[in-house]
Amino acid sequence: MGENTKNTEAGLAAAAAVNVDEITARRRMRRSRGADWSRRLVRETRLMVDDLIWPIFIVPGTNISEPISAMPGVNRLSVDRAVEAARMAADLGIPALATFPNVELERRDQTGSLALEADNLINQATRAIKQAVPDIGVITDVALDPFTDHGHDGILRDGEIVNDETVRAIAAAAVHQADAGSDIIAPSDMMDGRIGAIRQALDAAGHQNVAIMSYATKFASACYGPYREAINTSGLLKGDKRSYYLDPSNAMEAVRDAGLDVEEGADMLMVKPGLPYLDICRALKDNFGLPTFAYQVSGEYSMVKAADAAGYIDGERIMLETLLAFKRAGCDGILTYFAPEAARLIAKGLG
Repeated sequence: MGENTKNTEAGLAAAAAVNVDEITARRRMRRSRGADWSRRLVRETRLMVDDLIWPIFIVPGTNISEPISAMPGVNRLSVDRAVEAARMAADLGIPALATFPNVELERRDQTGSLALEADNLINQATRAIKQAVPDIGVITDVALDPFTDHGHDGILRDGEIVNDETVRAIAAAAVHQADAGSDIIAPSDMMDGRIGAIRQALDAAGHQNVAIMSYATKFASACYGPYREAINTSGLLKGDKRSYYLDPSNAMEAVRDAGLDVEEGADMLMVKPGLPYLDICRALKDNFGLPTFAYQVSGEYSMVKAADAAGYIDGERIMLETLLAFKRAGCDGILTYFAPEAARLIAKGLG
């Protein structure tokens, strides 16, 4: 008998002596995994259509549905087409939309003054959607970047984004958005003190019931490129946004920043981007207990779409897996461009 054969037999004899029940103390984790019904029965985290918020892009004009090349399947919509999209979302059971305007370049200026006009594009869209589909929630972004000619979220003075003047402008814009029917004001500018200022302004204008979803931890990420194409700011941006967005390296700073927003009156907290910052989602939920949301941003969306188109991944499965990851990390909901697609799959029992 050869040496290799002897070794093989010795190994088999040793393995035969293994007692798995003794090793596991009769605890076998696979018992609940054996059948589909049992896997469903013990599932800890579930993705539902109620978890989805659909961001849409609004452009001037009528009967416009304009594809965004960097975001396959996403279109810029005129107000009338946005109303149609809202009806579709409501039919799918999606609870809310988040609207982002792409205004004419010639109407943008250094201070984003168009944001302060009561009948600007974002407010036109809100009025039309709430009139046609009153039971769907409308969340409006109150940052200035869609309205500035330099692409920044605030007012640019001598090469600096000035904090306090920007805060006063966005607080005034928030009142106009609430007047138009916005249900939730979502400031994404990351200026200091803006949550408290918006809350004061809304309350003074009689909008005590309008909520604030703070972009509490918005990071200086490389994931925003397709979004900037969607609102036509990528070619405008002078410099970068690191002087007011969070450093991706800093988790404790993110928690402190969110804590200030809680103290100032935020009703809900958002983490942006999503997947690279699941640890922040969990930290905010555990520390503050407020409704917590993640924004699965344009770059995250486009990476999944591009890899799916190339045949590298199963796009539908990856999409659902990423959305489930937000729920597992403690999020109460997700802003995602996948919302209609995900809602249809969830309706088929695939969530």
